[in-house]
Amino acid sequence: MSEPCQPSPITLSVLKSHLWEAANILRGSPVDRTDWKSYILPLLFFKRICDVWDEEHEAMLAEYGEDYADEHRFQVPEDCHWRDVRATPKNVGTALAKAMRGVEAANQKHLYGVFGDAPWTNKDRLPDELLKDLLEHFSALGLGNERVASDVMGDAYEYLIKQFADATNKKAGEFYTPRSVVRLMVDLLDPREAESIYDPACGTGGMLLAAVAHVRDRGGDPRTFFGRLYGQEKNLTTAAVARMNLFLHGIEDFIIERGDTLRNPVFTDPSTGALATFDVVIANPPFSLAQWGREIWESDPWGRAFAGLPTDSNADMAWVQHMVKSMAPRTGRMAVVLPQGALFRGGVEGQIRQHLLKKDLVEAVIGLAPNLFYGTGLAACILFLRRHKQPERQGKVLIADASALFRRGRAQNFLEPEHSAEILRCVQDFVEVEDRTRVVPLAEIEKEGWTLNISRYVLPPLGADIPPLPEAVAAFKEALARCREAEDNLRLVMHEGGWLE
Repeated sequence: MSEPCQPSPITLSVLKSHLWEAANILRGSPVDRTDWKSYILPLLFFKRICDVWDEEHEAMLAEYGEDYADEHRFQVPEDCHWRDVRATPKNVGTALAKAMRGVEAANQKHLYGVFGDAPWTNKDRLPDELLKDLLEHFSALGLGNERVASDVMGDAYEYLIKQFADATNKKAGEFYTPRSVVRLMVDLLDPREAESIYDPACGTGGMLLAAVAHVRDRGGDPRTFFGRLYGQEKNLTTAAVARMNLFLHGIEDFIIERGDTLRNPVFTDPSTGALATFDVVIANPPFSLAQWGREIWESDPWGRAFAGLPTDSNADMAWVQHMVKSMAPRTGRMAVVLPQGALFRGGVEGQIRQHLLKKDLVEAVIGLAPNLFYGTGLAACILFLRRHKQPERQGKVLIADASALFRRGRAQNFLEPEHSAEILRCVQDFVEVEDRTRVVPLAEIEKEGWTLNISRYVLPPLGADIPPLPEAVAAFKEALARCREAEDNLRLVMHEGGWLE
């Protein structure tokens, strides 16, 4: 007698298409597209947990003849399974919220708060019919381990996050960093097996995942990171997404905490009364954050204003100082994304920058192309610091102008793998490349008033910022069309207001 035919594994392309179709179900609904991720990602994770539980249940019945609760990866309490919600005839949102809270309560160590705080019971936004459509759509595919491997599920989840970032461009910078920039930062930091990794503004967890992937790609064992991945995120929904993201990539032993890092850092060392320290610190904090908690830093118990107290209108250097204090004493290194203004602004920011340079903590500064990040066309930079530089790098800073390294897109520019490889090679080799990098002694930086303004040290080649003629013509036509549309709108407003006959 032949074995029963097993369903074939679901490919990444099929899974991507199916998941994005869930977003299309919400299109035209009362749910704003900026909130799509708050509903679709928890549903995906809930379905995955229940399908894996079912697989484990069937395997135990086949082997032992009964189910053992402690053999399950996660507990799914009675009446809290996906099928229970699916069978609910009305008040579906209430049933779903109850099931999710039940799963969280039964798995408090790992899943508490993981489904976020979406208003599932708001029928004006999510009527029963719409929720039933979503549930039926997700029910069409089995999402257990037998059908979908963790790496495929994780990649599909990352795809969804990227799609939501594209759909909500202006707000995406709050939770999503372009993965090309993340990979560059991780490659610069070069995390090793068993090192601790910390992201104080972790968003959806992409930087922590990239650190794990970096070790795996180099033949290391990513399991040595278990229990050594740490993140803090202020936004409740985004923190929940980060935790789901790591789980769906097969990583279960990590610590993602919700909270305001600048006002209330959660990772501390009780034995010393200081901040906890880590081998690798990485972040893309919100640019130039105002009202960030300066009043607390005036008497900060963690001593983070060691180089100066930033103004209330800009937290860029507060993040930098927090990260410096979080670096391990000997092995610590950090990479942070900042607006380029942080490299040359004066006042207290200049004072802080001078302190970091005098302490010889700054190893490299990389100026990136404009319009790489969601929600801002500004050119950003990567600041790379190290507790202890190699002897040949001491007293020097590598300054790199990578502003010409990008692929131009219609609404956003892109850092391609070959661009990242060129930047990485320059920093790793710590060499000068004409029109690209300079190794600058601290004495020269001091003469320049402790500015790290890239153009003071590296000048881009003439014409580097001039696009090819077809691109320039297309950009001109698009700008002209927008101008005419704005004129038409203005004319309409003036006419309706009685200013035009």
